[in-house]
Amino acid sequence: MANPGFAITLAIVVITTFITYSDGAPRAFFVFGDSLVDNGNNNFLATTARADSPPYGVDYPTHRPTGRFSNGLNIADLISKQLGADPTLPYLDPALDGDKLLVGANFASAGIGILNDTGIQFVNILRIYDQLDLFQQYQQRVSALIGAEQTTRLVNGALVLITLGGNDYVNNYFLTPISVRQLQYNIQDYSHVVITEYSKILTRLHDLGARRVLVTGTGPLGCVPAELALWSSNGECANELQQASKIFNPLLVQMTTRLNQQLSSDIFVAVNAMELQNDFIDKPKEFGFVTSKIACCGQGPYNGLGLCTTASNLCTNRDEYAFWDAFHPTEKANKIIVKTIFTGSNKYMSPMNLSTIMAIDSL
Repeated sequence: MANPGFAITLAIVVITTFITYSDGAPRAFFVFGDSLVDNGNNNFLATTARADSPPYGVDYPTHRPTGRFSNGLNIADLISKQLGADPTLPYLDPALDGDKLLVGANFASAGIGILNDTGIQFVNILRIYDQLDLFQQYQQRVSALIGAEQTTRLVNGALVLITLGGNDYVNNYFLTPISVRQLQYNIQDYSHVVITEYSKILTRLHDLGARRVLVTGTGPLGCVPAELALWSSNGECANELQQASKIFNPLLVQMTTRLNQQLSSDIFVAVNAMELQNDFIDKPKEFGFVTSKIACCGQGPYNGLGLCTTASNLCTNRDEYAFWDAFHPTEKANKIIVKTIFTGSNKYMSPMNLSTIMAIDSL
């Protein structure tokens, strides 16, 4: 699926040299964002946005809940595996210390969004600027281990994943039938507000030393089981939420392209998550799924109401389901997403896929 047009990008981007901290060692990996990539930070916070009880983690190697909103591995875990690196630990985990810091860190926190008022119902979560502040603290800790110059090399040479945006719609704009944000903005104007704030976040991330950043858009928000349960009587995706995703993802690509032009380097790589997930949502059987509408774990229509708990309906074969719970993909679906991040054409990855990035950065 690789795009031959990437050859032009290869010639342009090699202006900048990327260096890993240690020759031959996997590059460090840093993760920011929401529940799609949170691997346990919220376990250490007094919040209801958590996945630290069964049946979460049923297919994780330990078969125990870890704080990941998945039956097994999430997107960040699977990228780490492809990089040949150990999974990054949650930054709040006391086990993240000493040499383990050199692998990177996961700062993600379920429930957060791009906007600061997104997810206020979850109270004590690491909002995105909290995560960036912790990233700065992380660098101070690593500097104490290996010195400031080597820390800069480690951070500049790292791969960064940031996953935001979905909660700004489902847990903000569309949280109630008539929300404060709906009274302020129509969906087009709101999306521009969100993208403008995202641009500021990415600029801050660059200021903190990030030089290769995967920036994901929103998936098909109207097609997740939670929204089908609320809005669909016949299994069709919720139109307003789908419209939001259709607006947000192209704006994201435009914004990252503009930032790259300003920085004269392809720092930011946009992942069109809607196009990517549409493939297996529209044609689940082609990807080995029995359904892309019903969640494996849940209750109510499409198993889309409430939380996934030990009292919920639970499917016996998770590989047959695109969605694990009301909002989050199964490990199998995450594997499809990550494969496309590595090898997808510019329909999904702009301006290049992750395999191309790795090829460039190894020169």
